[in-house]
Amino acid sequence: MPALGRVLIIAGSDSGGGAGIQADIKTVTALGGYAATAVTAITVQNTRGVSAVQPLAPELIAAQARAVLQDIGADVVKTGMLGDVEVVETVARLLDEACAPAVIDPVMVAKGGARLLAQDAADPMRRLLVPRAAVLTPNAPEAEALTGVQVATTDDLRRAGEALLALGAGAVLLKGGHIPGPRVVDVLMTPYGETLLEGERIETRHTHGTGCTLASALATGLAQQMSLEAATARAWAYVQEAIARAPGFGAGHGPLDHGWPLRGKM
Repeated sequence: MPALGRVLIIAGSDSGGGAGIQADIKTVTALGGYAATAVTAITVQNTRGVSAVQPLAPELIAAQARAVLQDIGADVVKTGMLGDVEVVETVARLLDEACAPAVIDPVMVAKGGARLLAQDAADPMRRLLVPRAAVLTPNAPEAEALTGVQVATTDDLRRAGEALLALGAGAVLLKGGHIPGPRVVDVLMTPYGETLLEGERIETRHTHGTGCTLASALATGLAQQMSLEAATARAWAYVQEAIARAPGFGAGHGPLDHGWPLRGKM
């Protein structure tokens, strides 16, 4: 059995349960880890979209994280929705205090199109969080926004990944779901080489929270002392199966089945 693995999640809440800290907690738990949280914002959302966002004060976010770090501790810190410049700056300081590797999911826009990161926070994220990332997990639009490299193909993903590694990221998992084609190709890049993760595209509208889920699954593997390549492969397979088993809830972008690994154990 893998080590339990403590993951501190710094991210926003999703009232619909498909993304954000709800998806993160489900994922970490399903993969045998221990999840703790520092909530950055409360969102009013369901599968049809985000209708309101209430940010939490940076001081309260920091207090939540420090309460966890000073008592329970963390083997990995995973970040998601941060919202604005002040929170990005706060999280950068927390990562320095945590002394644990960070999986940074640079959440910028919700599946339904709502902006979850202020436009003026993209540069602070690039300067402060990318260099602190043990692993950065951008999708194609996020990679484009962080680097200025137009991303329309897998080779474009690689070019953006090279730029992000040059900015100081330890590794970059570039998600290719936005790139058209019958197969989805994600690219894991490190200074020492790359690994492709490829599979048939699942035609479904039930993909809400895939980015949060993948980053949390990867963070769990690292917290359980798996190698980067092994943690990424398990995370990728977990998400693919969670999409395939999506329960079909909601009229919009529906949630995944985060609990699928537990079905045969009940």
